[in-house]
Amino acid sequence: MFGKLGELKEGYNMLTEMTGQHKDMLMDIGIYKMFSGKREILIDDEKETAILLLEGKVRLEWENNIAEIHRISIFEEEPWCLHVAKRVTVHVTALDDSEILVQKTNNDIKFKSKLYVPDDCKSVVAGDGVWEGTAKRVIRTIFDYENAPYSNMVIGEVISYPGRWSSYPPHHHDQPEVYYYRFDKPQGFGCAMVGEDAYRVVDNSFITIPGELDHPQSTAPGYAMYFCWMIRHLDQNPWTDRIMEEEHKWLLEPNAKIWPKKE
Repeated sequence: MFGKLGELKEGYNMLTEMTGQHKDMLMDIGIYKMFSGKREILIDDEKETAILLLEGKVRLEWENNIAEIHRISIFEEEPWCLHVAKRVTVHVTALDDSEILVQKTNNDIKFKSKLYVPDDCKSVVAGDGVWEGTAKRVIRTIFDYENAPYSNMVIGEVISYPGRWSSYPPHHHDQPEVYYYRFDKPQGFGCAMVGEDAYRVVDNSFITIPGELDHPQSTAPGYAMYFCWMIRHLDQNPWTDRIMEEEHKWLLEPNAKIWPKKE
């Protein structure tokens, strides 16, 4: 359930593979580290593909379209993400040293390619004004069942404030999910819980979350935590919402009393 890439190597760095490591996630996920001038050609005969820019500057070419996209900080900037159906060829050229995350899964539906630009991202501040701010975080949703019902995937990002919790209150869902982590400082760290297990997460680490297990996260004081969250819809059972754990639902009640406040 836990993996650590360490320092990324040039080329492809695999997190999960449908026919290999963590195959229960039902997704191919990895990160391309590309030095300036490097070019990658991405095409899959069976899988849809999402290409998320983590940092750097790249030129994307697909279906007679060209776009140059740039991202300096995943903490400060909304995402760019290209989503294409199977058999669509995408040329990625690094204009600066760059890193891109690629998520894929099987999908026979032919849909129109879309480049999600920062203004397309649905971004909300969750946990603000409740629980004394201890779960304040930014949730970015790039695409999900609501705006891309033809897809078998969901992809988004979370920015967790230093010393705060995210994926909270504890919740679960039937569908498998993967979290990939980064921190604003290389020595940053946090804690990821999957069911009864807990893991120390660091830069370039990830967790795999089987369906039906809750997965709250926490961030060490002094360090901001980023994670990309990726869900695979199940056949006839797409992910549409989080299922809160019964024993923690009281936290959602208006004016829930949190110790030491006793009034």
